[in-house]
Amino acid sequence: QIMQKFPHMYSVKVAGKPENNLTVYAENLPPLEVAPPLQFDGPGDQWSPEDLLMASVANCFVLSFRAIARANKLEWSSIECVSEGTLDRVNGKALFAHILTKVKLNISQDQSVETAEKTLNRAGETCLISNSLTCISELEFNIVGGDA
Repeated sequence: QIMQKFPHMYSVKVAGKPENNLTVYAENLPPLEVAPPLQFDGPGDQWSPEDLLMASVANCFVLSFRAIARANKLEWSSIECVSEGTLDRVNGKALFAHILTKVKLNISQDQSVETAEKTLNRAGETCLISNSLTCISELEFNIVGGDA
């Protein structure tokens, strides 16, 4: 499958009533229930916009990594990625002031740790979601295996 030429357009619809959860709709995707997080007096048992943003950062990182690893012929067996965002008030505005992405990557013993590090760093630079955000975005990783 070949990537389409830029620009790409993405569209979602959010619908709701005053006191109910919201529902997010996108073409060809199942609806997703969304509510405020506990920190904003929400129920805490539904996806929130804050959760979805962190999920977008983590997913974009892993998908970017996967493509770059394939191009670099880096063989890996598993990856875990956790993105943690700090929401704070800055200059009178609530915003994500910091995002830390933690990655655990498993590679085989014959793979180069240096190549894995370069690939992870390149994925961090390439992630279009992180690149679209104005907050500080950092990356930490732990590589298991390889030819240290």
